[in-house]
Amino acid sequence: MASIKPSVPKGTRDFSPTEMVKRNYIFDTIKSVFRKYGYQQIETPTMENSSTLLGKYGEEGDKLIFKILNSGDYLAKVDADKLAAKNSNQIASEISEKALRYDLTVPFARYVVQHQNEITFPFKRFQVQPVWRADRPQRGRYREFYQCDADVVGSDSLLNEAEFIMIYDEALGKLGLKDFSIKINNRKILSGIAQIIDKADNIIDLTVAIDKLDKIGLDGVIKELLERGFTEADIDKIKPVILLEGTNEEKLQSLREALASSEIGLKGCDEIETVFNYIKSCPLQTAELELDITLARGLNYYTGAIFEVKTNEVAMGSIGGGGRYDDLTGMFGLKGLTGVGISFGADRIYDVLEELNLFPVAANQSTQVLICNFDKEGELYGLPLLQQLRRQNVNAELYPAGAKIKKQMEYANNKNIPYTVVIGSEEIQSGLLAFKNMTSGEQEKLTAEQIVERLG
Repeated sequence: MASIKPSVPKGTRDFSPTEMVKRNYIFDTIKSVFRKYGYQQIETPTMENSSTLLGKYGEEGDKLIFKILNSGDYLAKVDADKLAAKNSNQIASEISEKALRYDLTVPFARYVVQHQNEITFPFKRFQVQPVWRADRPQRGRYREFYQCDADVVGSDSLLNEAEFIMIYDEALGKLGLKDFSIKINNRKILSGIAQIIDKADNIIDLTVAIDKLDKIGLDGVIKELLERGFTEADIDKIKPVILLEGTNEEKLQSLREALASSEIGLKGCDEIETVFNYIKSCPLQTAELELDITLARGLNYYTGAIFEVKTNEVAMGSIGGGGRYDDLTGMFGLKGLTGVGISFGADRIYDVLEELNLFPVAANQSTQVLICNFDKEGELYGLPLLQQLRRQNVNAELYPAGAKIKKQMEYANNKNIPYTVVIGSEEIQSGLLAFKNMTSGEQEKLTAEQIVERLG
C-alpha cells in the first residue's frame, strides 16, 4: 500500500520556530499596548453552540461557518425521509450542535451577556485567538487565522474612539512602521448623505459604491450608482461630498454646509470633531489621522465611528479596522449596551514587517548562547554555567556530549545562535572558556562569571 504524503488542510499553515518568534513579537507588542490602556485579556472556546453563531453574520456568513458533527452515530436519529432527500441543510441542526467560531465579536457578545453580573462596566477586553472560515483559500486569505481584537462596552463616550486611535498609533509605531494613516468616518455622516438626496432606503447601495472609489475611480463609482437607480441629479449632489479635499477641519466645514438639512449627518460631524479635539490634546506620534468620507466598512454592523488603518510603505490592504456599534449584545437579549472596537490584521502586519525588514535581530533567534563540549566531563562542567545563565534569564542550551564540535557549531549556525562557549580539557583546567561571537567570528577566553556578566 502506497504511503500517503502528509499535508495540512487547504487554507491552514504550519509556523516554524523562526516564524513563531516573529508572530509572538507582533502579538506581545500589541498586547502590551492594550494592557497599558486598561484592557484585560479574555479567551473564549474554539467552538460555540451553533445557535450562538448562526444568523449573526447574514446568509453568506452562515455559509462560511465550519460546523462540527455530533459525537457518536450522528445520523441515527435523523428521519429516514430527510436522509433520502439528500439535503444537508435540512438535517444540519440535527447532526451538528456546535461550530468553530467565525470571529471574536459574537463570542465576546455572548461572554458579556453570560457574565454580565461579574463584569465591571465599562468593560475593556482584548482577545488574541484564531478564528475559522470556510472560505476559498487564496493569497492573504486563510481558513484559519488569528484576530487581535479590543473592545469596550457599556460606554458611549467618544474618548474610547480617541484612545483606539492612540492605540493604533502607539502599537504600530512600536512595531517600526513610520508612514501609516488612520482613516476615520462616521456612519451618521453616510446616513446624512443618503438623506439629503432622499435615498435613505438606498444607503447600502450608496456606500457600497463610494467605498470603491480608490479601486474603480470616480467614473466607476458614478457608473455603479446609475446602475443602482441613482439619478444624475443625485450624483451632482453626492460628487462634491465624496471628493472633499483639504485638511480635516476644512472637510468637516464643507460637510456641515452640505449636510445642513440632515440632523443625523450633523450629529456625525459633531462626533468626528469631538474625536479630533481629543487627539489635539494627545497628539499622535507617528500616524496621520484622516477624515475619509468614502470609508464605509461593515455598514450594516456599525452605527457611529468607523476606522481603517493602511500603511503607505508597502502595497497592502488595510492592516486594521473597527468602529462603534450601538447594540452588540442585543442579539442575546441584553439591549442597549453600546460599544466600540478595533482589530489588528496580524497576518498582514507580519507581511509588512517582513518586507520592510523591521523584525528585530532578536526575533530571529530563541537561544542566545550554546555551550559546546568534547566529552562527558565537559558536559558536566558546563551544567552549572548553564543554570547560572538561565537564572539570569539568558536563553541557553547545552549540547549533549558525543557529537563532534563541527556538528555542534553547525547546530548553532542553523538556529542563528549568536554566541557559543566551548569546553574542553584545557578549558576545565584553566577555568578560561572559549567564548565565540558567531556573527563576527571573534573569540576570547573568559571565566564562567565573565560570560554570565557579558550575557546577563
